[in-house]
Amino acid sequence: MKENVLDVLMYLFENYFYDEPDEQPDRESLEENLHEAGFSNGEIDKAFEWLDGLAEQRFQPDFNMQTAEPIRVFIDSEINRLDTNCRDFLVYLSNIGILDPQRREQVLDRLMALESDEIMLEDVKWVVLMVLFNQPGQEASYAWMEDLMFDTEQDYRH
Repeated sequence: MKENVLDVLMYLFENYFYDEPDEQPDRESLEENLHEAGFSNGEIDKAFEWLDGLAEQRFQPDFNMQTAEPIRVFIDSEINRLDTNCRDFLVYLSNIGILDPQRREQVLDRLMALESDEIMLEDVKWVVLMVLFNQPGQEASYAWMEDLMFDTEQDYRH
């Protein structure tokens, strides 16, 4: 079974965090369940490292933007791993207000933390959903993103 970090994260999100967010299973029982589901030690460890990075961002204070509409320029490493559809989608989410500048940077940080050479649009959607789910006060944005998650025919224009 060839899995990657995002597969482990999606499994955790769908089976533990999304359905029962108030229950906090301990790391040991999660690891055991992931092993039973067929995930490897390496991918499980990487997924927990990714989640630790996400948890660290939860308590960072919001940064203050001086302009009403900041411009985000993607750097080479982001361009190499995020195709035009992915970048357009992130700009679209920013323009419609689902991602504020800080959440956008958190999403980009978590996307770059994935160890895949190329990141697909579906991967971006999942990471956005996980970041918004993790952030207090982002319930409305999370609900919008959840609706967008399953809309496969939408054209994202920025």
